Amino acid sequence: MSAKPTVTIRPVTPEDKNDWARLYAGYAAFYKVDQDDAMRARVFGWLMDPAHECNGLVAADADGALIGLTHYRPFASPLRAGVNCFLDDLFVDPSARGSGAADALITAVADVAREKGWLTVRWITADDNYRGRGVYDKLATRTMWITYDLKP
Repeated sequence: MSAKPTVTIRPVTPEDKNDWARLYAGYAAFYKVDQDDAMRARVFGWLMDPAHECNGLVAADADGALIGLTHYRPFASPLRAGVNCFLDDLFVDPSARGSGAADALITAVADVAREKGWLTVRWITADDNYRGRGVYDKLATRTMWITYDLKP
């Protein structure tokens, strides 16, 4: 039995822009969301702005190539009188699935939340994202909450 390749998790950097954009375009395609270069540039700008609430981590393989990404941010929880963490996006290149990158990215976000004293890491996924849900079910507890969207 061969060992899983090494995965390194680190904050996204300006030098990651092109590889990050490739991965983020893959994420948008997975969820069938129309996204263009200007949208990706805006999000990357948020990630590079220390004053913006959005933060990003990337997963690199043993050769240093980017194979995954995640974005996260704090959000207030008035009912619990604390701050939680929302994991907005998580994507691993299809060729790197099974490498442990998704688990490592989620664990890294949980580590950040713990360091900051945030109460919970929360995320949503599509009901039919069976492969992703298999990972999430190992790491977190599925909640009873149903999500609604209202366009203002």
